[in-house]
Amino acid sequence: MKYSAVHFHTTAIEEWQKDLLVAELAHIGFDTFEDTEHGFDAYIPSANLDWSALETVLLAQVKGYHVEYKIEDIDEQNWNALWESNFNPILVDDTCYVRATFHERKPEYPYEIVIDPKMSFGTGHHQTTSMMLSFILENNFQDKRVLDMGCGTGILAILASMRGAVSVLAVDNDSICVESVQENKHRNAISNIEEKLGSKEVLVGGRFDSILANINRNILLDQMETYADCLSGGGELYMSGFYVEQDLDILRTECERVGFRYIENKVLDGWCAAKFIKA
Repeated sequence: MKYSAVHFHTTAIEEWQKDLLVAELAHIGFDTFEDTEHGFDAYIPSANLDWSALETVLLAQVKGYHVEYKIEDIDEQNWNALWESNFNPILVDDTCYVRATFHERKPEYPYEIVIDPKMSFGTGHHQTTSMMLSFILENNFQDKRVLDMGCGTGILAILASMRGAVSVLAVDNDSICVESVQENKHRNAISNIEEKLGSKEVLVGGRFDSILANINRNILLDQMETYADCLSGGGELYMSGFYVEQDLDILRTECERVGFRYIENKVLDGWCAAKFIKA
């Protein structure tokens, strides 16, 4: 697959403003980001690069900083080498070791997840994914029916299965992510994950005991009623992909409106993950 790199040069931009920009870019199809000396690089399948959507995102940014960019086509072979060179193993809560196929095994940890990066979200490196993994490690998933919404590589679905889930539905609107889940579940010898391409429409008629949703604030708000409809009474909703200061209160209000009760949240570098229970 042919990829394009968009090199962003940012001036007088705060870290939280950059994070918001990255989140908006992810929403229009960019799937990998790398910090540089003067800004950051964003990568997207060339066929998915929408100039008008990109300009709309940039025009909507907070005033007070300036963003310039240039686009470069990336050779697939060079892209894979770049991605692998920047992918390092991570350890979550001294319990879950996440590595790529080209890293050595660490059998001393209770959970080891092998992920082929394959140019999609969900390697565990982002703060939101790390916090969601931590929530899965801390809570009971034994014999539960689990939904992983916006599944990326399937890393959350895989850990939920390892933690005893009886079944996991992994949903994403990106076909690359769906293919990645299919490959990664076999790579980790998981047989009870079903992957589907789509969005909230594929949840109609479904019933779950736990929902994992690591997306972004706007999508979470849009899909909240659907989560409430398909989650069993007493079921848990774990969400991330948003900021504690700007977003948590807004999401909490919407959750309570549709019948969820706030339990707790985690914060890492301004990013937030929260747990709710359906009344």
